[in-house]
Amino acid sequence: MTWQSDRVSDAALRVAGSTVPAVVGVPSKFMLDPATYAAGAAAGHDGMNFYVAGRGGALGDVDAAVVSHEFGVFEPEMVAAAWGASAGVESRSAAAQRFADAAAAWAGEHLDPDALDYDRLAELAGAVLDRADLTGSGLASGWVTLSEPDAAPALALHRLNGLRELRFARHREALAARGVGPLDAVLVSSPFMAGIFGWPEPHPEPDEAVREQWAAAEAETQERFAADLATLSGDELGEFESLCAALVQAAG
Repeated sequence: MTWQSDRVSDAALRVAGSTVPAVVGVPSKFMLDPATYAAGAAAGHDGMNFYVAGRGGALGDVDAAVVSHEFGVFEPEMVAAAWGASAGVESRSAAAQRFADAAAAWAGEHLDPDALDYDRLAELAGAVLDRADLTGSGLASGWVTLSEPDAAPALALHRLNGLRELRFARHREALAARGVGPLDAVLVSSPFMAGIFGWPEPHPEPDEAVREQWAAAEAETQERFAADLATLSGDELGEFESLCAALVQAAG
């Protein structure tokens, strides 16, 4: 059954789609930056383990199965191995905060402080997070409890990453509703990431039926996330959309 919301306006649905490069793409830049993993290595984390410990640490001291569920499209055994290997390095909360600090450091290095009104972007993103039902996203729920940075570009990025986690939870829900498995989801959307996400070869080409279901799940994700954004007024949605476009330009 297709998910529907009577709170989704055409404007909110448009903004849910147009802001994907900012909400999904810009936070991913700090996650892919070698400096992030250098920060993790300095604390004793080994490679990709810092991603699992840092992102998953927002969940607290939970079982690896919980982390794997929240990560959605990652190979569960890889997640479990990294979660276990990182357990003795530092507390889960410390790893999560270190991950957030790496995001702030990336923002300080890569975002021109004069490129846009970061304070307003942070305010709008924070308003969406404050009003959203986060019960379906343990990662978003945990992320919003971390200490926030003071610098406006870093704060905007921090809150956008909270929205990224929220949107991903909506996507995970939509994929499950459409019966799209995690490996298929990766192979349709970003096949080049399958190995990084822990999926061993072979990586079979998804058939047309799977691709159609993935596309339907992505459209449903937009509707779900649009319902979160719909707590903003029409004018605020326009502001958020413009500021997100400016952020994408600033992030390069």
